[in-house]
Amino acid sequence: MIWVDRQAKIIKDRQIPLEWVDDMKTPSGRVHVGALRGVVIHDLMYKGLVAAGVNATFSYVINDHDPMDGMPSYLDATKWSKYMGMPLYKIPPPEKGYDSFAQTYGKEFIHVFESINCHPKIIWSSELYGSGKMDDVVRTILDSADKIRGIYFRVSKAIKKANWIPYTPVCEKCGKLSTTQAHKWDGVYVHYRCAIDAVKWTTGCGYEGKIKPVGNNGKLPWRLDWPATWKVVGVSIEGAGKDHMSKGGSYDFGSAICKEVLQYNPPYPIPYEWFIIGGRKMSSSKGVGATAIGMTKILPPEVLRFLIVRTPIGTVLDFDPAGDTIPNLFDDYDRCMNAYFDKYEGVIPQNKQGEVLSDFARIIELSEVKPLVKKRYFLPRFRTIANILKSKGDPKSMFEKQLGRSLSPTELALLNERITYANIFLKKYAEGTSTIKETTPPLVKLNDQQKKFIISLTRQLENLPSSDRESIQNVVFATMKTALVKPKDVFGLLYQILTGKQFGPKIADLILELGVNTTAKKLTDSIKQKDQSPKAAFKFPTLYDEKIFSIHPLVKKQFPTVSVGVAIIKGVSIQKENPDLNTKQQEFLKTQETLTNEVISSYPEVLSYRTLYRQMKIDWHSRRPSPEALLRRVAMKKGLYCVNTCVDAYNLVVMSHRVSVGAFDLDAVSFPTILRFPNPEEHIHLLGDKEPTLYKTTELAYFDKVGGYNIDFNYRDAVRTKVTEQTKNILINIDGIYDITREMVERSLKETIDIITKYCGGEVTLAAIAV
Repeated sequence: MIWVDRQAKIIKDRQIPLEWVDDMKTPSGRVHVGALRGVVIHDLMYKGLVAAGVNATFSYVINDHDPMDGMPSYLDATKWSKYMGMPLYKIPPPEKGYDSFAQTYGKEFIHVFESINCHPKIIWSSELYGSGKMDDVVRTILDSADKIRGIYFRVSKAIKKANWIPYTPVCEKCGKLSTTQAHKWDGVYVHYRCAIDAVKWTTGCGYEGKIKPVGNNGKLPWRLDWPATWKVVGVSIEGAGKDHMSKGGSYDFGSAICKEVLQYNPPYPIPYEWFIIGGRKMSSSKGVGATAIGMTKILPPEVLRFLIVRTPIGTVLDFDPAGDTIPNLFDDYDRCMNAYFDKYEGVIPQNKQGEVLSDFARIIELSEVKPLVKKRYFLPRFRTIANILKSKGDPKSMFEKQLGRSLSPTELALLNERITYANIFLKKYAEGTSTIKETTPPLVKLNDQQKKFIISLTRQLENLPSSDRESIQNVVFATMKTALVKPKDVFGLLYQILTGKQFGPKIADLILELGVNTTAKKLTDSIKQKDQSPKAAFKFPTLYDEKIFSIHPLVKKQFPTVSVGVAIIKGVSIQKENPDLNTKQQEFLKTQETLTNEVISSYPEVLSYRTLYRQMKIDWHSRRPSPEALLRRVAMKKGLYCVNTCVDAYNLVVMSHRVSVGAFDLDAVSFPTILRFPNPEEHIHLLGDKEPTLYKTTELAYFDKVGGYNIDFNYRDAVRTKVTEQTKNILINIDGIYDITREMVERSLKETIDIITKYCGGEVTLAAIAV
């Protein structure tokens, strides 16, 4: 039984007269692919409930009353910046045929999810407010401002000022929402001012006035708007990404508001992981996979829906269209389709294997876009289609020859659809990113039996009369039989020789794609090749001086990939700010205008730190590794921290390479220093905290003779070693783990030294790498 059917069974037992499933999104631009997972998950929940006999409905709220708080890179800023801060439904449309900015991108996203068979009732928040349906709940929240301030602090540790009013008016003069600051509620009017400098990305007009909190005159802040919408709409089930569902997050806060202010039962939560695009290359330079509408151009609707349905909701859906990802996805789809055929033919066994096949069949049922054919038909393999097209062959003729008959109308339609998407795959993602690379074959140690097999296979391929797939496959298996080797003993070997990986497509397909002559040459070269692997050339020496710094043996044992850059710079002169550095910061922000939290979550460096945090038993949703925390501020248009010229300078390096850097006041450090696990009862007084924090014994941290001077490798630093304008000498640590290699640590160490000495001066007396 898959997750949705298990959840539906639990929810059915609540016996609520109507289960209302809801999801929402702000249409501030082309909707990122991550939001598509949420729609499908809620659609699955709705359909699972209906299948279980539960009375249910499904809605989707388009938050078009939200302000425009970011400038999409594909719009002309000189034309659109004047609308920043205004409600999205009030801004003119960037494209013809729509009534507003919000409609342009909201309806585009609706079209995308309807194309994969999600059909919720659409609710526009501007209409929800404009109709007056939100008026009563807005008044209730305004009347409960004191109580809500307490909830903010208790649940989220957020402090709201005594004059904070939980309402954001629309300025009556300039029409902006982001710049207004409410300061009084008299029971009839909300008094406000439109502050000129309320936010960094737009300016207010300075107007002061009062307005009735009704209709579209304003809106609730998002954390209050969410639970208010739950009550007004009647939502009983709503999921969200794990960031919202983490302890003290948006859901916990909204639940408290429902119970203590609105007297409403909070919705049943469905936490899920993100849908991200793997690697920077695909999400930035090729880009098409980064938007929901872009995904519909590289995958057919049922396969796109299948991709989301088959992935457990607690698993990050990390999709990189490059290489074998798309062919493998089609293979998985076909495997599940065959299980679906087995189900309708009644041939699924009643055992553990049968349970798995039944789940596969159920996944296909829930991936349905067009009505499923309840009769088995031939599924032309996507990978084979791509290989045939690449070699200028005719897929239809090849498959009909293989079957010994003509394709049925259903089969021919499927083949033509897959030919269309295979051509897209070959054009955009296979070239230069497939498993086949024109590189020197990797050094592979062969035993005598393996050498015999390779020599024999090479000879057979060179004398092959016909280079079709069947002939190649027959030769490979015949040679294995002659050489007395098993498939499992040589397939990995062949993949390693031919692609440099331990896996790949079917071996006949791989040889066909490479070409028989190229394959034979690679095999011959693997026999002749001797070990000529170059020794690694590092920029900085390895640090062996334990009087300065060391990595504890237990840390090395648990984390063998760890490496730490260490530098000492003496005689620095740190200022509050530097105009040139400020310019560099603004230039960096411009390069990140399209950055989203989903893209940040796809970076290998961020994923490496998150993996470490899981190993340390730390919830990375509540404690973000420093590169991720900095970049999330940028993605959410909150600007950069401005601390001083040292911290601001190295933070640019952190954000550029996503590798964490720590700088500490050298004169406050008592050598030797070490990276180790804390002992029981050890504490650290962290920057920004009033009281010391007790370490967990699983938390990796830097220590000197006095105690810890940071926590969780790169989360936060100690008060006693903080770098200020009075600091004259600094110690630097660069944090490498997992996919953050020594080379990457060295790059960040060099750039950190360069940028600090540029803006703060000083003399470098030590620069090395500890491993």
